[in-house]
Amino acid sequence: MAMQKKRKTIVFAVVILALVVIFSLFVYLKPWGENAKKLDSIDVAYSPFESIALFWVAQEQGFFSQNGLNVTSHKYDTGAGALDGMVNGEADIAVGTNEFPLTRRALNNVDARTFASISKSEFIYLIGRKDRGIDVVSDLKGKTVGTTFGTIAHFYLGRFLALNGIDIQDVVLVDLKTPVEWVDAVVNGTIDAVATAQPYANLAKESLGVNAVAWSAQSNQPLFTQVIATSKWISEHPELVIRFLESLAQAEEYAINNPAQAKAIVKQQMNFTDDYTETVWMQNQFRLSLDQAQIIAMGDEARWLINNNLTNATSVPNFLDYIYTDGLKAVKPQSVTIIK
Repeated sequence: MAMQKKRKTIVFAVVILALVVIFSLFVYLKPWGENAKKLDSIDVAYSPFESIALFWVAQEQGFFSQNGLNVTSHKYDTGAGALDGMVNGEADIAVGTNEFPLTRRALNNVDARTFASISKSEFIYLIGRKDRGIDVVSDLKGKTVGTTFGTIAHFYLGRFLALNGIDIQDVVLVDLKTPVEWVDAVVNGTIDAVATAQPYANLAKESLGVNAVAWSAQSNQPLFTQVIATSKWISEHPELVIRFLESLAQAEEYAINNPAQAKAIVKQQMNFTDDYTETVWMQNQFRLSLDQAQIIAMGDEARWLINNNLTNATSVPNFLDYIYTDGLKAVKPQSVTIIK
């Protein structure tokens, strides 16, 4: 009888203990569950270039979720494609588009505003074939040069030629549409030279080997990789803009303090070699900013588009209308140098 009573006592104690554990877990997990429900969803259109390193770092390190954001990514082949996807309502934010497509759409009064640049980059190159008599820049006269018409590579090609005393009319331009064409056309000799971005310029150079000659087409003028949304979305979600930027600011700090880990993230995303990943870090400054230099660059690009009849616009817009500064001023005010 005493033994039976003892067993009942033990069973009762076990049940009580189990209930205590279950209740404790409920109390502990309930706040987590409530916080999870508070995550705000953002759809991001992105183009897969190394210049979006901060975005990838923020994803991999969980900075977006730490700031209450559930980010869903949608991949586009080009920055212009990502921007158009966002404008067409396929995403809330476009990441990876440089300032040139934004300039083009501003000329057409498209509702798109940048609220940060996440890198300043120099990775557009002109690769030529030595066996076509190209050793110095002046040798490009009369040669067949490929690029993608109406893009920043096209702009930098024209600017590079002009800075070296060559009118763009003095070369035969070929419009190349895809990454495969950018590399193959110059490697198989369909064209004499190509102006394109990394990593494709590097692939062409490596394929040509000793037969390659290369120049940086940007002439020390960086391009600016943007974070863009519509003015309507920004006005309706100013707090989400701040939290998105806070996540990128954390990613910037992480990349500064943990360069090896940040490089590993980009290497995995882009399937780069170790050597080329090091090159990426030399070609890009991964920093949040809104620079006055970007306003100047966009003005230059707009005038070039107008002068080359690549737009129906006849005047340069006020690009301040296409830049939202309040978000970055709240997160990293020292990085905003735009003069209003």
